[in-house]
Amino acid sequence: MTDSASDRAKHFRQMHGQGQFLVLANAWDAGSARLIESCGAKAIATTSAGLAWSRGYPDGDVLPPRVLSIAVSEIERVISVPLSVDIEGGYSSDPEKAAESVSAVIDAGAVGINLEDGAGSPDLLCKKIAAVKRAAARKGVDLFVNARTDVYLRGLVPKEQATETTIARAQQYREAGCDGIFVPLVAEPGAIREIASAAGLPLNVLVMATLPSPDELRKLGVRRLSAGSAIAQAVYGLAKTAATELFTSGSYAPMLDRSMDYTQMNALFSNIPAS
Repeated sequence: MTDSASDRAKHFRQMHGQGQFLVLANAWDAGSARLIESCGAKAIATTSAGLAWSRGYPDGDVLPPRVLSIAVSEIERVISVPLSVDIEGGYSSDPEKAAESVSAVIDAGAVGINLEDGAGSPDLLCKKIAAVKRAAARKGVDLFVNARTDVYLRGLVPKEQATETTIARAQQYREAGCDGIFVPLVAEPGAIREIASAAGLPLNVLVMATLPSPDELRKLGVRRLSAGSAIAQAVYGLAKTAATELFTSGSYAPMLDRSMDYTQMNALFSNIPAS
């Protein structure tokens, strides 16, 4: 890890400190990452779904780790801000193999990761977190591990138990060594406040239609807001509309109305050294 990478790792951790509020417009490839950085991003985080789709794979621990590492290297080449990578469940139920995947993305330039429990047991994620932390330590990397719990996302318990279960998992993951807790689909202000207060970790929430505004989230104690796959889905939605209209009505409008200027887009990469 170079000095500049070490500085990025330290900076990324500081972005989650008390009173901080980190907004992440998740990228899915080098082009989207560079564009998002140019819009003012303080850090780049990947969306596992968007990245998998861009490589021709479905989301859900299917993407080959070697393909992920290549994508991360490509993203790292074109950005100057810290990079965090969503590695889903680590692409293995074996904690040591999951740690190998994380080691590869560290080598590719990541200073943070998201690692999820999914439908698996909390104990398994704890083992993965511990293995990942050991692997990062061997590389001398102060890796920020954001543990995602899918209690709300997957409806793993009855609604009235979701907040309590989420807090219990957050505390368990904290003891295993994680640095942040990501709770997709939590949107009710009271639940957000309670989790933020009791988790003992920086709370990350996911953009959704019913989520409170960023200003309100900050007041509730949230420290990180992620777009997830939403921007990638919006782009693919526009591409689908543009292609469909071209094939059916022959209309050019969808592809031209909100098009990024060619010269401006090309200029984003004009000073990037060739690898």
